[in-house]
Amino acid sequence: MLLEHAVEADFPAIIELVNAAYRGHGDVESWNIESGIIEGTRLTDSLLREDLAAKPHAHFLVHRDLWSGAIIGTVWLEPVDEDVWYLGLFTIDPALQKQHLGRGLLSAAEDFAKQRGARTIRMGVLNVRDALIAWYERRGYQRTGKTEPYPYGDNRFGTPLRDDLAFVILEKHF
Repeated sequence: MLLEHAVEADFPAIIELVNAAYRGHGDVESWNIESGIIEGTRLTDSLLREDLAAKPHAHFLVHRDLWSGAIIGTVWLEPVDEDVWYLGLFTIDPALQKQHLGRGLLSAAEDFAKQRGARTIRMGVLNVRDALIAWYERRGYQRTGKTEPYPYGDNRFGTPLRDDLAFVILEKHF
């Protein structure tokens, strides 16, 4: 699966895709939306630009449909240590999610990071997203036993609808 670095011209399509995949906006809802957990916009133009400016060593990658060129997947990869990389903003177009594209995108993202020295991929998944955690576990990710607090009071990524949120930290070692 071909991954390309996102460019500024991609931002509107990326923002639309991320919001559809995380929050269920659009014609087809994702199987793993955050409905009932967090509401509101997941990504805006200003948030995307802020993250890219604050983390110039990160790689925000897109996967395009081979025929139309439309962005159908995204992944954020960021080196956090000499051999540990963080994976985030992982999305597949909700209309295409039952075609196993997520598996391919995840594998391509892991290969991208491994080629740049990663020996571990780390991510945080909301503790209440059992189906999503199980999906990652089936792909070799393991719970580390660590959690990180949810950033209550920072509604830049949406408004939490629950008061019991935290991020479960998962890792995969190569």
